Amino acid sequence: MISSSMAQRLRVYVAAGLAVTAGWVAPALAGGAMATGGLTSQPIGHYDFCKLHPGECSIRPTNLAPAPMSDGLMRKLLNVTARVNAAVKPMSDMDIYGKDEVWAYPDKGVGDCEDYVLEKRRQLSRMSISLADLLITVVRKPDGEGHAVLTVRTDEG
Repeated sequence: MISSSMAQRLRVYVAAGLAVTAGWVAPALAGGAMATGGLTSQPIGHYDFCKLHPGECSIRPTNLAPAPMSDGLMRKLLNVTARVNAAVKPMSDMDIYGKDEVWAYPDKGVGDCEDYVLEKRRQLSRMSISLADLLITVVRKPDGEGHAVLTVRTDEG
């Protein structure tokens, strides 16, 4: 269980754009179950990213158990989210690369939603969190636009 101050910080970060999937977060913040769709195709940007970084996409973990949820893991998630959100300036792929869809690390300090996710995933992986537990999830916003978020697979959901 997390402390009330940690829960308050989580609410603030969720409101600021952090997506953390955990059994105890969803009921408290979502107000109901998330609608899901059917099968979809892989985003072209992800396909191109995987061609450049195959080690990040061909994950074969030996331990299939999800990450254990703890205050320590929550602190890592919150700290990395705050650090990346502060360091990266939002900018569209069209403005950066002249293309609609490019998945890349925001090494120049600018990026769009999937670039934020990739950087958060990279930093959390360096903290010994398995890439198999750091999922890139593409959701559909109410206006129909796609949006990438980082979903963390834990033993609590």
